[in-house]
Amino acid sequence: MAAVRGGAERYFTRWYKPDVKGRPCEDFCVLQHSNRICVITLAEAHPLLQTGKTITSINYQISANCSRLQNKVSGKSKRGAQFLTELAPLCRISSSDGEEYTIYSCIRGRLIEVNENILSNPAILQEKPSTEGYIAVVLPKFEESKSITQGLLTQKEYEEVLLKRLNSSS
Repeated sequence: MAAVRGGAERYFTRWYKPDVKGRPCEDFCVLQHSNRICVITLAEAHPLLQTGKTITSINYQISANCSRLQNKVSGKSKRGAQFLTELAPLCRISSSDGEEYTIYSCIRGRLIEVNENILSNPAILQEKPSTEGYIAVVLPKFEESKSITQGLLTQKEYEEVLLKRLNSSS
């Protein structure tokens, strides 16, 4: 699933979900491919991507009965995939300063895969968040593929949110 830097811009449309669940700056990015597959990543302004943060652990175990690592998908219709809502947690990430961040799906769809590579090498989540450091891949229902971006911001709208944050903090 690792996308080449140029490929990410060419084939994916970036959508943003700022301040998820009312948490300031906890922003996520949804890279939507032309074939409707969506890659969930951290947005540039997410606290985990700021300097000085070191990721200590990533946990796909959401609850006692639900682990995203147990997601087993087969066949063309993606049988067995876990179904996610917009606010379904994908994983929890802990940082060296003791903070824990819950990463949410941001869109409805079937969980196709989680990025197990970040478990053994959490640094790629910070170094290459839009490519090798993605969180998960989600496939929206065909009939919902056009409407899943409602409630998400375009790159330009997101940049305006970041500018407002910058102006309000100074």
